[in-house]
This record gives sequence, C-alpha cells and structure tokens, in this order.
Amino acid sequence: MIKRRIEIAVKEALQRSPSVALIGPRQVGKTTIALNISESIPSLYLDLESRLDLEKVRDIAAFHADNSDKLIILDEVQRLPEIFAPLRGIIDKERRKGHKTGQFLFLGSASIDLLQQSSESLAGRIAYIELFPVDALEYTGNKQESLNTLWLRGGFPESLLAKSDKNSMEWRLDFIKTYLERDVPQLGPRIPAETLERFWTMLAHNQGTVLNAAKLARNLDVSGVTIARYLDLMCDLLLVRRLKPWTFNIGKRLVRSPKIYVRDSGITHALLHIESYNDLLGHPVVGGSWEGFVIENILSVVPSRVQPFYYGTPGGAEIDLILEFSAKEKWAIDIKRSSSPSLSKGFHTACADIKPKRRYVVYSGTDKFTLGEGITAISLSGLMQEILRQE
Repeated sequence: MIKRRIEIAVKEALQRSPSVALIGPRQVGKTTIALNISESIPSLYLDLESRLDLEKVRDIAAFHADNSDKLIILDEVQRLPEIFAPLRGIIDKERRKGHKTGQFLFLGSASIDLLQQSSESLAGRIAYIELFPVDALEYTGNKQESLNTLWLRGGFPESLLAKSDKNSMEWRLDFIKTYLERDVPQLGPRIPAETLERFWTMLAHNQGTVLNAAKLARNLDVSGVTIARYLDLMCDLLLVRRLKPWTFNIGKRLVRSPKIYVRDSGITHALLHIESYNDLLGHPVVGGSWEGFVIENILSVVPSRVQPFYYGTPGGAEIDLILEFSAKEKWAIDIKRSSSPSLSKGFHTACADIKPKRRYVVYSGTDKFTLGEGITAISLSGLMQEILRQE
C-alpha cells in the first residue's frame, strides 16, 4: 500500500472543521484514506451506492441523533445531494453543545453537485480537500525507473501497482468504460458514450495544447456550445484540467484561451492505446504527456490559495506553468523532457514580461544546478519538495 500524504491533511481538517469533503475521481484512494482514519477515530462508514446505506441516511437528522458520538463517513455523497440542506441545522445544534469539529467526512467522486449543494448549505462549516492520484513524492523517491512507471501508468493505485503493463492497461480501459457507461449517465447528462469517448480521446491527442473549440466541434460534428458543455462535464468530474492563461495587462497581446490536459497520464495513454514505455517514447504525444504529468504532480502539492496559469503570446513568448503565491510572488516553470535542458528565447522573453521571483526548469534528470540568469534546473520531485517547504 502507498502511504498518501493527504491523510494527515484530512485528519487536521477534521480537528478544526465540523465537516470535511474529500473529493477526487473514482478509484483514486478516497475510501482507503477514510477507512484508515476510521481506525483511530470512532466512525461509521456508509457507501451511498448501497441501497441499504442510502436508505439509512435519507432521514439524516434521525440517523445522526443515533450516532452523534461518531464521525459519520458518507461515500459517493453526490448520489444524495439533498442531504446537505439539513446538515447545517445539525452542525449548528452540535456546536451549541460544544461539539464543534469532526462530525462528518464526505467522499465524492464528482464535484458538480457536491460543491454546489454543500457550498450553499454549509458555508463556514466545511473544508474541501482534493485527492490527486499518487504523485512522484509518494511513489518514486526520485528513482528514475519508478518515475517512468508512474508516468506511463498514471497515479490511480490499481493501475500503478498492477503486475504488468498489460494488466495496468486493462484496468484503465475498464475505468474509462465505467465512467462513460455508468458514472456520466448517473449525473444526468444525456451524452452518447461513444461521442464522449471520441471527445476524451481527441483531448488526449491534443494534450497540452491551447483549446480550439471550433476544431473539436467540426471533428465531432457538434456545435461550439456542445463542446463547452462536454468540457465542463469532464472538468467537473476531475478528469480534465483547464489551465487558465495569465492575462494581466502588460501592454502585449496575449493568448487568452486555456490549455487543456487529460489530468492522469495513464488515462491519456490508455485513450491512445500506448501500452509500454517504449511505445510512449515514440508517440507524437510524448512531449504533451510529460508536460501534463509534471503539471499535475506539481499541483498536487500546491496550496489551495495558489493560482496556476500558463503564459503565451502570439510572438512565441511562453511559460508552461506560473504559480502565483501572492501578488508579489510568482514562480515561472518551464518543462523539458530532456536530461540536458536548454531554454528557448521565448521563456526568457516571457520572464522579462511577468518578472517572476523564481525561475525553474523541470527536467528528467535528478541533479539541481543553475542555468544562469536566476534559472534553476531541478527534478520534478525536487521542485515538489521546494513547494512543500513554502507552506
């Protein structure tokens, strides 16, 4: 079993907030973390995909009254979004009794209803934590072979820890099929599974490129509005990332469309039928895949207050990732798959435009060294550790 860093954060959140929502896609490890926590805290775990458990909590006030001395863990809580409305009164009642923290732990594999309903009903009474797939610090320890495996298979635990690349691929293909045929229809949108799979695959082929909604619409023979709806859905399911452009006024024309990434590299490769590491190295998507993999790993350790962007101009000035810690502190991060990184003129020009406090190049090696002009070459895990030291 891989020890997940976020488990400590969830325990700390339960000590300061009456309710905590742990959000992440299916099979990413939320239930395992909740069950680990339940071993040290008197708890009651219910899976709302079970009809019996679902019936138990339809009258949540009565259920809580019978179990008020326990942490109530509700898995797949998006199946019962109406549960959040009465929880405000329950939490406030317990607060008056002096029970201020650690009453509910919600697990959700979709952010749509969960975020909407809970934010309206439980403002000031809930903490949100997103669980990313397994990252480079949790799995590799800066070992190159392990990092390559993580990149190829992605960070879903069952895919990553499979006995072979073939078994890993089969798990990911089943994961994709389950989302398309079961999970999306449960959320309401009436989108044919075949159409959504084609859309998802197109995003994988265009990994890390600026969104061209018109081109996607032509290829799928749908409208631009429909493309926007599909993209919203995939982002809400935490399967696709829309990386916003940095567009603050600096007196230049800037690229203003987001970059799009399939968030888990293993899912990207499954959609493109890339089964082995050698196949990946010879595939046209290799550069975009590495970029997306690095970005997701970095964002898995970035505090929620930090805003991520990319920067681009029509003239070619570009920064792959900007982390804005505050108005006065920005980090510029360039991403290279090479073991001997060299920087383009576009990165230097972009840094002159936005004036970041720190400048990094993440590359595939393990050493840390300077490239001049305040730029540091660093490994992925090395940069992740630098970020964690900022908290």
